[in-house]
Amino acid sequence: MTKALSTSIFAFAAAAVAAPAMADEVNVYSYRQPELIKPLTDAFTEETGIKVNVAYLKKGMVERLQAEGDRSPADLVLTVDISRLNAVVEAGVTQPVISDVIAANVPEAYRDPEGHWFGLTTRARIVYASKDRVAEGEVTTYEDLADPKWEGRICTRSGTHAYNVALTSAVIEHHGEAEAKTWLEGVKNNLARKPQGNDRAQVKAIWAGECDLAVGNTYYMGKMLKDTEQQAWADSVNIVFPTFEDGGTHVNISGIALTKAAPNKENAIKMMEFLTGSKAQEVYASANFEYPIAPGMEADPLVQSWGEFTADDVNLMTLAGHRAEALKLVEEVDFDG
Repeated sequence: MTKALSTSIFAFAAAAVAAPAMADEVNVYSYRQPELIKPLTDAFTEETGIKVNVAYLKKGMVERLQAEGDRSPADLVLTVDISRLNAVVEAGVTQPVISDVIAANVPEAYRDPEGHWFGLTTRARIVYASKDRVAEGEVTTYEDLADPKWEGRICTRSGTHAYNVALTSAVIEHHGEAEAKTWLEGVKNNLARKPQGNDRAQVKAIWAGECDLAVGNTYYMGKMLKDTEQQAWADSVNIVFPTFEDGGTHVNISGIALTKAAPNKENAIKMMEFLTGSKAQEVYASANFEYPIAPGMEADPLVQSWGEFTADDVNLMTLAGHRAEALKLVEEVDFDG
C-alpha cells in the first residue's frame, strides 16, 4: 500500500463525526484490503469524477456504525462473506436500495430480497494440494479433510475466521450439527500446526514442506502468481475443487450495502450501480481473480484455467443463519488451540 493511500485511509478512519455531504465524494467502510479495491475505486473516480474515501477496518464494523448512528460519515459498507453482510443488516445500520440497474446486474440468488445488500463477486473455497506429495484424486470432498490419512498434513487459518466459519456452516447445513462437530474434530486432528496466518500463508507452508493440503479461496492463487516472491508457493500446489458428498463446491460472496446514515446517498448508489456493472466486473475478474456475477460476464482466462466446478446450491442466507452454531462448534472442539 502506498504512503499516500495509507494516509488517506487512516485519516478517514479516524473521523469521529460525519463531514458535510459533498457533491463529489463517497465514503466507504471496507473489510476488503485496500489493494484489492483500489483498482475499482480508481475506475469509478475516473468515470464519474466522484472521489472515494475508504476506511479499511479489520473488525468492529457493526459496532462502529452503531456507535456513530446518524452522524456516521460512511455511505457504503463493502465486505466479504454472507454472514458479515447479514450482520450489518440485522444490526439495523443499512437501508434498502431500489435500482433497476442493480437489479439487472445482480442475479436474485446474490441479493437481499429486501434490497439491503447486493453481491459483487463470488469465490470458491478450495483445497490447495502439494504437487509432489498428493496424488490426483486423493482428496475430492470436504468430508475427505477429516480422514485420518491426512493426520499431520493439513494447514489452515483460524477456524473462527469468516471464511472458515462459512465453510463450517455449510457442513452443518449438509450434515447437521453433530456430524459437523465430528468433522471439525477430524480436521483438527489432521492439522500439521496450530491455525495461523492467512490463506496465502498456508500455501507457503506447503511449499516449505510443513503440510500437504491447505484450505483457501481461489483468488489467492492469482495473487500469488502475480507476485514474484510468491510464485514458487503457487507453483508448488494444484487447485482442487472439492464438493460436499451430497452437493457442490462451497462458494461465498463479496458484497455491498448502503448505510442508514449515508450523507452522500446519491453518489453511493451511483457507486453501487458501477460496481455491479460490466466495467467493474471486468476489473474484479482481471485484477482480483474473482468470479463476476453480472449476467454474461466471464472469469479471467487464468481463473478459467484452474478448472470448472459446480457451485453448491445451498442458499447463502441459510448459511448466514448457521453462523452462531458454527462458531460454537469451533470453540467446543478448541479448533485453534
